[in-house]
Amino acid sequence: VALLALETATSLADAAALGAIAERADFRFETGAAGNRLWLNSKDVTEAIRSPEVTHATSIVSTHAIVRTHLVERQREQGVAGGVVMEGRDIGTVVFPDADLKIFLEASPEVRGQRRLKDQEAAEGTSAETVLQQISERDWRDQTREVSPLLPASDAVRIDTTRLTAAEVTERILDIAKARSRGAGMENSRGNR
Repeated sequence: VALLALETATSLADAAALGAIAERADFRFETGAAGNRLWLNSKDVTEAIRSPEVTHATSIVSTHAIVRTHLVERQREQGVAGGVVMEGRDIGTVVFPDADLKIFLEASPEVRGQRRLKDQEAAEGTSAETVLQQISERDWRDQTREVSPLLPASDAVRIDTTRLTAAEVTERILDIAKARSRGAGMENSRGNR
């Protein structure tokens, strides 16, 4: 929605216009050899949504209840059959509060800034200080917004990734999921006796 708002010069303060964009937007996720891809109105926007401009706009757009309502509905449609992994700042508290497993990833703002710079391949003119300031501002906005604030779910497994590689984080999450799955399997087998 933020990307479309920027592309159409829609005011980020215009909740009604942003809600209309959210309602009309055609989102599609694809998984393949190239990884997960996000398509928006028949256009691959996987990289575009990670740009600094879109990231900043997303935090503002997500404060509008009408936008969150439309997006939560879309996200729930994606997960209705189960077997999905989703990321987002309110996935475990608002979108799927009854999810089988919720992971809340944390890292120091400095490390998140370094990772963001690396992801953006050091966008020209972007300094570590600027990225750190943007992250801090977004965190504050998202934690204090009235609609779907950034909070860990009370039953989420929290993982501090500050000193972990992506591979180590993935391994921890898989270990937790496997342990949880074994536990659920044992509970189901006990219930069937």
